Amino acid sequence: METPDVPRPDEPRREPLDAQRRRGILHVDMDAFFVAVEQRERPELRGRRVIVGFPAERSVVLSASYEARAFGIRSAMPMLIALRRCPDAIVVEPRHHLYYEVSKELMKVFGDFTDLVEPLSVDEAFLDVSGAVRRLGAAPEEIAAQIKTRIRADLGITASVGVAGTKFVAKIASARSKPDGLLVVRPEDTVAFLHALPVGALWGIGGKTQEVLARLGIHTIADLAHTPDSTLKRSLGAPGLHAKGLSWGLDERAVTPVREEKSIGAEETFAADVTDDAALRAELLRLAHRVAGRLRAQGVAAATVVLKLRYSDFSTLSRSHTLTVPTDSAQHLYSAARQLLAALGSRPMPVRLIGLRGERLERAAGAPRQLSLDRIEDNWRTAEETLDRVSEKFGAGMIRPARLLAERRAAGHRDGRPPRG
Repeated sequence: METPDVPRPDEPRREPLDAQRRRGILHVDMDAFFVAVEQRERPELRGRRVIVGFPAERSVVLSASYEARAFGIRSAMPMLIALRRCPDAIVVEPRHHLYYEVSKELMKVFGDFTDLVEPLSVDEAFLDVSGAVRRLGAAPEEIAAQIKTRIRADLGITASVGVAGTKFVAKIASARSKPDGLLVVRPEDTVAFLHALPVGALWGIGGKTQEVLARLGIHTIADLAHTPDSTLKRSLGAPGLHAKGLSWGLDERAVTPVREEKSIGAEETFAADVTDDAALRAELLRLAHRVAGRLRAQGVAAATVVLKLRYSDFSTLSRSHTLTVPTDSAQHLYSAARQLLAALGSRPMPVRLIGLRGERLERAAGAPRQLSLDRIEDNWRTAEETLDRVSEKFGAGMIRPARLLAERRAAGHRDGRPPRG
């Protein structure tokens, strides 16, 4: 016999179970996305210890195969540490154009099942399939299984899916089903599912918060759920009460289908701190091509260009410039960023990291375009679009602007790496 949906004194009032059952929320998360795409393109990499990132000491891991993860390698780990843990790992330089193209195909698959898709990044999204449940006469987990099958068949990669009545429970479920899994948490099982997990599984509970909770004897979500409100408010403030609500499965957020990316950028940490302007300009040019390619892949143009510098003492500054016309051209981005760099004058100390970002994004189809009487702008755009296609097919670095090679040589390769496109 089903337990009545009546809260205990220490339990916040929840939405009735029949209302939760009518909602189908999916969190779809691709498995080691960058690596998976590379393995699709290069089958010889399958089953190998693969790291996507730049093979420089100060670079970080962007993605790692599950074979590499067995050595404790994870995203955002310094490359130097990753290669110490797994010296025979195969390091593959990223191809962001390709990843964004695959991401666009992935979002199209989602759109075939529901209009309520909320992308979180290039490789994960929330889907509300409640309407599809009624339209197709299929349970949410059946729709999730169909989506997994489509992704494997159409894209040649795998995904893990969590199914629940709320967004945050679906996200926890997808993480616990990896890789290539499907985990369903029914509304009536939500509290039991959550209460068996460590408190760190909740959103917003990071390392420092876990230390505070541990001093209170709170180690599991169940411990948190049964902690008096006054104790949590005194120790954590309002976020503590919010976390307690989550511990009982309370999450009223709806899937928001329109979520435009606010900026697109790229940055590089040098292998050795840089003082030479030529080296900084060369890196800016390369970053401009990376950012422009990503802008074009998403069909957007940037109205504002942002330059970021991090010095050897880790202090960071940024400067921005608003363009008269939004752009997706590397040449325009580079020109604006170079002017920002020159305006800074002499630098107080060597540069550790440089970054370039496009902000105030607009749909490229509706954005005005800079006119040119001698068609130089059209020629540049045609060349950059050709570079996109070559990079997508053969990998980044097969073709690069001649000026980038010249600036690299002028810089004397001060970052200790061969030039990249």
